[in-house]
Amino acid sequence: MKTPCEIIVWNVVPIIRKEFAKNLIENNGLNQKEVADKLGITESAVSRYISGKRGILEITDAGILEEIKLSSKKIAKSKESEIVIDEICRICRLMKSKEFIEGINYACE
Repeated sequence: MKTPCEIIVWNVVPIIRKEFAKNLIENNGLNQKEVADKLGITESAVSRYISGKRGILEITDAGILEEIKLSSKKIAKSKESEIVIDEICRICRLMKSKEFIEGINYACE
């Protein structure tokens, strides 16, 4: 049995990062290097998110996707690296509240 934290690290965070990467490129005009710098990950990780090789689950909830777009705009405009952590946690809590992934009901308290 996986702990809620394991579920979040292995399943939820990659999905959120994938959506951030896609939005930062498609809607905010950043290139892969800029996205990597903003998210604090490597360019190759960004490439894997964009190509669908990482973060394979899809978010279909329109409300969550809209909040991810808002988060992406904040991340694109901010010079503070902490904004990424704040926004990942915010989206994670939203996903938890909508029961996106079973087993995260005890995490993100």
